[in-house]
Amino acid sequence: MLLGPTPGTRACHRLLGAPRQIGLLALIGLLICFARQSPAQETPAPRDIAYPGLLTVAVDLTQAERKIFLVHESIPVKPGPLTLLYPKWIPGEHAPSGPLATATGAGVSGVKITAGGQHLAWRRDLDEPYALHLEVPAGQNDLELEFQFLSSPTTASFGQGLSATDKLVDLEWNQVLFYPAGYFARGISVQASVTLPPTWPFGSALEPSHSEAGKTTFKPVTLEMLVDAPLIAGINFKRIDLSSDGAPPVFLDIVADRAANLAITPEQISRYKSLTNEAYALFGARHYQHYDFLLTLSDFTDHFGLEHHQSSDDRTDADLYTDAEVYTSQADLLSHEYVHSWNGKFRRPAGLSTPNFNVPMRDDLLWVYEGLTEYWGEVLAARAGMWSAGQFQERLAYVADMLSHVPGREWQTLQDTADEAALLYYTPYAWDSWRRSTDFYEEGTLLWLDVDTSIRELSHGSRSLDDFAHLFYASHAGPLGPLPYTFNDVVAGLSAVQPNDWAKFLRTRLDTNLNAPLDGLKRGGWKLIYSDAPNDYLKAHEHRNKWLDLRASIGLLIDADKSQGMLTDVVWNSAAFGAGLTPTMKLIAVNGQAYSPDVLRDAIKAAKDGTQPIELLVQVVNTFKTVRVNYHDGLKYPHLERIEGSEDRVSEIAKPHT
Repeated sequence: MLLGPTPGTRACHRLLGAPRQIGLLALIGLLICFARQSPAQETPAPRDIAYPGLLTVAVDLTQAERKIFLVHESIPVKPGPLTLLYPKWIPGEHAPSGPLATATGAGVSGVKITAGGQHLAWRRDLDEPYALHLEVPAGQNDLELEFQFLSSPTTASFGQGLSATDKLVDLEWNQVLFYPAGYFARGISVQASVTLPPTWPFGSALEPSHSEAGKTTFKPVTLEMLVDAPLIAGINFKRIDLSSDGAPPVFLDIVADRAANLAITPEQISRYKSLTNEAYALFGARHYQHYDFLLTLSDFTDHFGLEHHQSSDDRTDADLYTDAEVYTSQADLLSHEYVHSWNGKFRRPAGLSTPNFNVPMRDDLLWVYEGLTEYWGEVLAARAGMWSAGQFQERLAYVADMLSHVPGREWQTLQDTADEAALLYYTPYAWDSWRRSTDFYEEGTLLWLDVDTSIRELSHGSRSLDDFAHLFYASHAGPLGPLPYTFNDVVAGLSAVQPNDWAKFLRTRLDTNLNAPLDGLKRGGWKLIYSDAPNDYLKAHEHRNKWLDLRASIGLLIDADKSQGMLTDVVWNSAAFGAGLTPTMKLIAVNGQAYSPDVLRDAIKAAKDGTQPIELLVQVVNTFKTVRVNYHDGLKYPHLERIEGSEDRVSEIAKPHT
């Protein structure tokens, strides 16, 4: 998009409008003229040098209720060609997900660039739309940018989704800035400020410099650190001190649509304090100067967790602290993101430690970055008391069952799910079991349980994966990092803790289409079984997600909320799949009765050990048809059962260490 012709373009147009008999020399001049106006300006590669001057970014969030963030940015420059970049590869999102313009409606609009009061034309790069090319006029040393970030009015993933209501706002700084190309993000200094609605407190890892007239200005930081320090604010806000004596400060900052949702109990606060102590016991060091859990409780924003070095951006259900089943389902949300301060931020895969936010990331080690974090996040949730020992076991059973119903292993390896992560984060549930999804999270739990129990077995109980945590994350100097690692570094770290052929151990599980990796459970003293008694974690997960999960039995995942009866997923090669059911069909009736979750469960129970198929009436777009499902194994819910005479390593892993 070219905003107004440049003087050079006008000159070319004058040549073009000359008489046809312009002659050879004039024709050559015309071609050269337009060549100089080509949008194919080169984007300079990032260099690890300091950018001259201080960028300022001022964000006005007083119209957050309308999903409009107003931005004014000043960038010191020199005359000549300049390329501005909008962040594309966002750390922790593992994909080119920067919300420049999205299908959800989120994006940047109204971009105006001036220098000395003069509007400057700019041109978007035709190969990389996240880059804007322009020419800084002679005698000008500052650019002023004015634009709006329009937060999505609908749900989506991460910063592309809904992040503001009339009572609160979640701000990711990568949404509201452009930066000069040609530099590492750590070499660009930025001073940010934010203007909030009156009476809206805020939480952030950024340190305020001063405040006046509702505007808070923060101390200058590098661009890398700014993008790593989101902000939450709202009318209903609570800040809780979780610090331990002698340790860097840790706070839980909660913002909610309703004051009643801030009703966290003293017991829940105590568990979070235990989490910070258990994490220190696990890693043996803290690589942050201070830490803020930024927690948004709303049913009207997107729900996810996004890690940062000195904070976490956690967004979940409004009733987290007032609904026991929601709390059970989400107990490891904060612990997972907290672990990322060590695994993912202080230390991260080399392919994810990029110079700036427009250099593509490589996701091949996400089975460490996310998989190991998932394992430790669950272990710490148990050690800190957010899950009981029984709930931790039910969670493991749920994960083991889920990964036992992934026929997609026939063609796609665990390694490939990491390699394809940039695409898989944005795929729906439909056919999830066949095309696989971001399995490196849940399968990471089983993979690293396998590693942990192997170390314990090989060392006769004298060492564990906790020793690897100390070695890998505490024995390196430097408070903030990042310190990149490779596959060979992980293998070397494991070998230093316990001699073994860890490269073969890991590559076998990553590259071979095996069954679900349940060896760690077995070595931990437990086995996966099924019964018709509900799994407590699965029950809580169903309640929180508002679905009916029958994937272990008939092979269906069903929406139990607004589109009640809609088939969210059908397990490939299950009984439901064999009957011809597909995702997006809507279940209308079961054996002649109007569908409800209880009616379907009762029908599955009644068909057990019988011969009559379960008859389902389904809606397919605007037609109806009857489908008969030949399933007779009854309801099946996963649980763990002790292996008689074996050592109970799973329970040992879950025990508190402080």
